[in-house]
Amino acid sequence: MESPNLEFEYGDTDGLTAELSELYSYTEEPEFSLNRDYFEEDFRNHGIYTEEQRAYIMRLLDALEVTDRDKRLKVARAILYLAQGVFDECDTETDVLHWSRHNVFLLYDMGIFTALLELLSMEIDNNQACSSAVRKPAISLADSTELRVLLSIMYLIVETIRVEMEDDRPEWRTAREAFKTELGSPLYNSEPFALLLFTMVTKFCSMSAPHFPMKKVLLLLWKTLLFTLGGFEDVQEMKVGVRARLSLPPLPEDSIKVVRSMRAASPPASAMELIEQQQQQKRGRRSRRPLVKQDSLDTYNERDPFKNDDARDEEDDGDDVDSGIEGEVDPLDRDVIIQPTPLPLLPRPPSERVSFPKGLPWAPKVREKDIEHFLEASRNKFIGFTLGNDTETLVGLPRPIHESVKTLKQYDFCGNLTNGSSSETPAEALYVGMLPSLSQYVIALLKLLLAAAPTSKAKTDSINILADVLPEEMPITVLQSMKLGIDVNRHKEIIVKAISALLLLLLKHFKLNHIYQFEYVSQHLVFANCIPLILKFFNQNIMSYISAKNSICVLDFPHCAVHEMPELTAESLEAGDSNQFCWRNLFSCINLLRILNKLTKWKHSRTMMLVVFKSAPILKRALKVKQAMMQLYVLKLLKIQTKYLGRQWRKSNMKTMSAIYQKVRHRLNDDWAYGNDIDARPWDFQAEECALRESIEKFNTRRYDRNQNSEFAPVDNCLQSVLGQRVELPEDFHYSYEMWLEREVFSQPVQWEGLLQPSDPVAGHGGQGAHGCGGKMVHLD
Repeated sequence: MESPNLEFEYGDTDGLTAELSELYSYTEEPEFSLNRDYFEEDFRNHGIYTEEQRAYIMRLLDALEVTDRDKRLKVARAILYLAQGVFDECDTETDVLHWSRHNVFLLYDMGIFTALLELLSMEIDNNQACSSAVRKPAISLADSTELRVLLSIMYLIVETIRVEMEDDRPEWRTAREAFKTELGSPLYNSEPFALLLFTMVTKFCSMSAPHFPMKKVLLLLWKTLLFTLGGFEDVQEMKVGVRARLSLPPLPEDSIKVVRSMRAASPPASAMELIEQQQQQKRGRRSRRPLVKQDSLDTYNERDPFKNDDARDEEDDGDDVDSGIEGEVDPLDRDVIIQPTPLPLLPRPPSERVSFPKGLPWAPKVREKDIEHFLEASRNKFIGFTLGNDTETLVGLPRPIHESVKTLKQYDFCGNLTNGSSSETPAEALYVGMLPSLSQYVIALLKLLLAAAPTSKAKTDSINILADVLPEEMPITVLQSMKLGIDVNRHKEIIVKAISALLLLLLKHFKLNHIYQFEYVSQHLVFANCIPLILKFFNQNIMSYISAKNSICVLDFPHCAVHEMPELTAESLEAGDSNQFCWRNLFSCINLLRILNKLTKWKHSRTMMLVVFKSAPILKRALKVKQAMMQLYVLKLLKIQTKYLGRQWRKSNMKTMSAIYQKVRHRLNDDWAYGNDIDARPWDFQAEECALRESIEKFNTRRYDRNQNSEFAPVDNCLQSVLGQRVELPEDFHYSYEMWLEREVFSQPVQWEGLLQPSDPVAGHGGQGAHGCGGKMVHLD
């Protein structure tokens, strides 16, 4: 009845071999030999590669500048063969990866990436190719040949240099840092390289360039952001460093390590299993319906959390039954449903008693706002008035309140990390570049995510994301159709993986760089219907998606390049790999859940969207995946909406509530289990979102608007700074300055006594004190 415990280790990416293999579709497999043939043809006609590598690559670099497109493509394929590790000269996959790494660093050192960038820009601006693609009724792999070759080389360079190895040479480590700085700085057309890729995404989604190979673009964009901004562990280190620099208290724990050490909970039993067991044991079984209704609390229709408990639906009844959380299953509950004869209600032996964890995994936390609310309520109760946001003054409050405030402040680890935000960080440069078209980028990414989701149905007006996977000639045999079907599903899974990962990276880095940057991206995601999109994604058989076998191992690179290709059969295609889950699909699910958490955390209006879209049963079904990290983020999403689901829902899902208590961090003042939150007022939701949007617009105008209004212009109050500025004076200033000085300063009496008199606010607008003394003193300064 239980799914297996998935041995999955979450990280920035999968293994290097897996990440390289996902760059190519299975339809591209015949092109590997084409790359080799063009290299060998060029190699025969020109110098010896092994002895004069740099001279040979320099010749290839010169050949990239020819005007003939066909010749340029042949040279690019030869370079791609080098980046792929000259696989025809290798005997093992390890050799291929070794020579690929060696050649990639050499290619980068010779300036190949910059040359490829110029060619890529030319292809993006190739209006003839775009017009031709728009007019075609069906686009295939052949329409994106040049772009695919260029993007493949660039991806291999970025991904290979990004990944550190223990045996890297010193010059390679230096090259890595240089390349990282280069990609993250506005060196390419005065903007980071990622902006060019974002432009490709929006151009594709606007239907003006349907031949762009989106999977390769998205993979390269994701890896570029991962390289330049840093991965999840890098974010954690940066957070620790910023807190130390701002003299904030250290974080109570490393969240990555805590999550990795958590155990998965037992998932809910499926509806079919419970129904089958009930039918098999129905004969000869006494009815114990009252006991079922009392003890089996999770047999409740969750489609509408506000329905009466008696209005159940047999189809949904078992699907939402919790078979218990690990260590807390009540044997009586199972007996009621499964046992053919009732058992007496005897005390359970010690081995069957409910067991709780010795310690909770997270240190509790509290927000500054929670302390303010607590003191506001306490002051109203004991002294009859409040002091606003003052959290220090405790005069007049009884001793227990003093102790409570002291305890709350011990767990207040919050702090404004944005005070030290720097304009020199890669995240800042990226945000500045994305700002003018941020909404377009977000909408385009969500369009692609929707098109790649397995729950989406094909529509005539939807974008075609299969341009770089469909062959010129459609399959004519059953085997070819099966192979293409696997390739298409794999293609969509990789797109979901790349989009989910890059969106999560953007949110995490922008939140660390400046909270309003994070809120701006979040609002655009919410306005573009990201929340219902992710819920729609999870409204499927999530276990089937996690365990999908959309891969053909013998066709994966570099395996297919160094081994003889066995004859493919229908049985070998259906077998897939031997893993119990698909790494990329589980990775994508966790990323999407983390994004959903970031969008809804502390946002009551967005939390209500989870309730309105009836996310509770969808999320509970996701608990069937027995993986601790995924379950944690599902339970977080359930926790934030329990106060809105009503008492009956909480009563009917006590085991889920218990799991939340055991695995999710506690907020000391958060009565999530009771629904008495003073912030849960529906009439405030619209105002909350509008106020946030207004604050974001003020931030962007003040900080990034070139033609900013004087209202938002920063004021320099430093005397030395003001006096030290060079002021551009008009040409005639030197001629009239002495005359002006005599008339306005020397000939006017200065009443020095005015300095000793108290200032008059009215006099500042033309009074004798200001004009005769203060005003002239300013002129003299």
